[in-house]
Amino acid sequence: YHSTIIPSYLAISQFWNNTYNQIYAANLVLEGVKGSGFTAQQKAQLEGEVLFVRALHHFYLLQLFGDIPYVQTTDYRLNSVVSRLSSKQVYSLIIADLNAAAGLLLASYLSTDRVRPNLFAAKALLSRVHLYDGNWSEAEKIANEIIGNSSLFAFENNLSKVFLNTSTETIWQFIPTIVGRNTDEAVTFTFTSGPPPNTALSESLMNSFQANDLRKLNWTAPVTNTAGKTWYHVFKYKEPRATTTSKEYSIVLRLTEQYLIRAEARANQGNLVGAKEDLNKIRTRAGLQDLLIHTKEEVLDAVLQERRKELFVEYGHRFFDLKRMGKLDAVLSAKPGWKTNYHLLPIPETELNVNPNLKPQNLGY
Repeated sequence: YHSTIIPSYLAISQFWNNTYNQIYAANLVLEGVKGSGFTAQQKAQLEGEVLFVRALHHFYLLQLFGDIPYVQTTDYRLNSVVSRLSSKQVYSLIIADLNAAAGLLLASYLSTDRVRPNLFAAKALLSRVHLYDGNWSEAEKIANEIIGNSSLFAFENNLSKVFLNTSTETIWQFIPTIVGRNTDEAVTFTFTSGPPPNTALSESLMNSFQANDLRKLNWTAPVTNTAGKTWYHVFKYKEPRATTTSKEYSIVLRLTEQYLIRAEARANQGNLVGAKEDLNKIRTRAGLQDLLIHTKEEVLDAVLQERRKELFVEYGHRFFDLKRMGKLDAVLSAKPGWKTNYHLLPIPETELNVNPNLKPQNLGY
């Protein structure tokens, strides 16, 4: 927020260390399962789940830090001297893990609330990874598989149902740790008086919505103080307090993203009609008219705008979209103190000190 990021910040180390701790745990499970007495199906399920988790964590580390180590063992002697791999190498390893996970996981869910990753959770992340890596045909093919599976996933035409824990478009979600709790998102983003204590939606985001966009009406909420000033908070999740039974889980992967992935992949392959069909399906649900655009550049700009208004505050999509589409500086240059190098976080100073193989530091830090 203040554009004063430095490598010694504790928060930077926490991002790095907490994520690699989860990767270590995934590797520990992988190693433990191999020599266990589980059945073949139990082994396959656990191995598939933790390969998915390992890929997911490396994906987010890659977006935040750029070139990173891809850690595949619990051997501290090896892990203490790891080197960073190129982004292309990391993408290849993420894709390998997700393909392996997809080969192990069942298409069906182990529970009705979709909190254990299945085959389609692995494929949903895989389609996103291929999109980020520029593999348009693979991204489209996998998104097609998910969208076409109407027995499991259905587009929620009612916006008020999209973020309920029973949503038919959820692919994978986090269950609250305590029965009756709802989401951390609702607790973090909801406020009832102004000025906001922590965060509010930006004016630029709010101004990007058309007046009749149902996403603005359903997924944001105004708060006005006695002086007449108005702020907006996120209202995708509507239960900041505990309820008798949990009504909302934190949704990580959902069907609408697959339509957006397919639209972008189609546009990049020249299928502008198909891309617009996907975008217009999302716009129709939002109460908007079909797009009247014709060129590839117009369609890709429309994809970016629909992603902004559809996926805001869902696990960093906006920042990552601007970065991968080469628009980050143009959008954030108005921010005081913004520097181009802020497209990546610095490698934590403490990690560089204990493992020189992680050098060089990211540019600008």
